[in-house]
Amino acid sequence: MFAFDLGRIGYLDSFALQEQVLAWVQAGGADILLVLEHPPTVSVGKNSGAENVPPHLETLYKGHVDVVQSTRGGNVTCHFPGQLVAYPVINLKKRSGGIRAYVHDLEEAAIRMLAFFQVEAARREGFPGVWTDGRKIASLGIAVKKYVTMHGLALNVAEDLSLFNFVTPCGLDGVSATSIARESAQAAPPMDAVKRVFIKEFYAVFQPGTDGEPPVMQPGDSLMTLLHSA
Repeated sequence: MFAFDLGRIGYLDSFALQEQVLAWVQAGGADILLVLEHPPTVSVGKNSGAENVPPHLETLYKGHVDVVQSTRGGNVTCHFPGQLVAYPVINLKKRSGGIRAYVHDLEEAAIRMLAFFQVEAARREGFPGVWTDGRKIASLGIAVKKYVTMHGLALNVAEDLSLFNFVTPCGLDGVSATSIARESAQAAPPMDAVKRVFIKEFYAVFQPGTDGEPPVMQPGDSLMTLLHSA
């Protein structure tokens, strides 16, 4: 497995990159984990969610925001700087348990990472994602194509969650979004630290027995070279 830190990248640009990674993994390449941040974006799931986005959101939200249609499952969610986004592109044929086990393990990696930052979190039966005391700290929406995963997890780190004020997150009325900054007694950790801990916990869950810090490629490194090496 390879992990790549893409820095900050637009939603549609990241989707185009995911499709290239998807083709690589479907062709027999190693699994790849992408971690990144998006500029302010509201994404709508492939089956529902548009009804939870107000018209003229760009005007209501003071600052530029993109509204995009996504191919993931789930409803509507928000992305913004200060949110960790993880897109694992993983061949489920190499793992047991199928989609249910994959979702459980992705949630587990986030729960372990949050515990490192002293935030107690858990699953909520019937509602994919990660929760803390009834508030949603991480949203989960995936797609699977020929047994290979796309999309993934969006976990709030920063204090500013104002974009959630303009939508109905995940289509669930009355649900509040929260973040590491709001749940921790300490200031929000730097995003680089959050990414590093998440990747370490992700490897621990998905590749148990991995020793030491997993290598993380940076935006300028050889992802495109890797994808064209087959």
